[in-house]
Amino acid sequence: MTDTESTVRSLLDTDFSAPITDRWFEDYVPGSTFEYGYRTVTEREILDFAADFDPQPFHVDAASAAGGPFGGLIASGWHSGSILMRIYADHYLSRVASLASPGIDGLRWANPLRPGDSVRLRATVSESRRSRSKPGRGLVSTRAELLKQDGSSVVDLVFMNILRCRPRYPNK
Repeated sequence: MTDTESTVRSLLDTDFSAPITDRWFEDYVPGSTFEYGYRTVTEREILDFAADFDPQPFHVDAASAAGGPFGGLIASGWHSGSILMRIYADHYLSRVASLASPGIDGLRWANPLRPGDSVRLRATVSESRRSRSKPGRGLVSTRAELLKQDGSSVVDLVFMNILRCRPRYPNK
């Protein structure tokens, strides 16, 4: 179990009826919403990620960031997206049926993520349709939001995932 898996948990009274290790295309029902949280972001995480991948002053230097456009240190949008992806992969996306993703739509970074913020994932299945050309799989579109403790959105996007359908005659 990873650090994220041990601290992040389902936040709603209902979750998928199937565990992530036995979740198939059919389990992603349009209109269903799932929430998983919380993960608290540290200043060290923000600095380390930014030093490696997005070394802008408001991501890597707290003193410089204090006088910058955000009034303090903020996480890179790519860091925020990576946190969303980690929670999504650990708690929402099937470990047995996920095949690939043709991409994402509508990526937005609405509000900055700051040291000490606690975030949660809200995932809403917006569409699911079986493939006409490849039997045994389907496409699931999911609106995913990374929300801060005050409910404000940090990242908002729509994932597209290709998933296997439940086997008709599973091996026992």
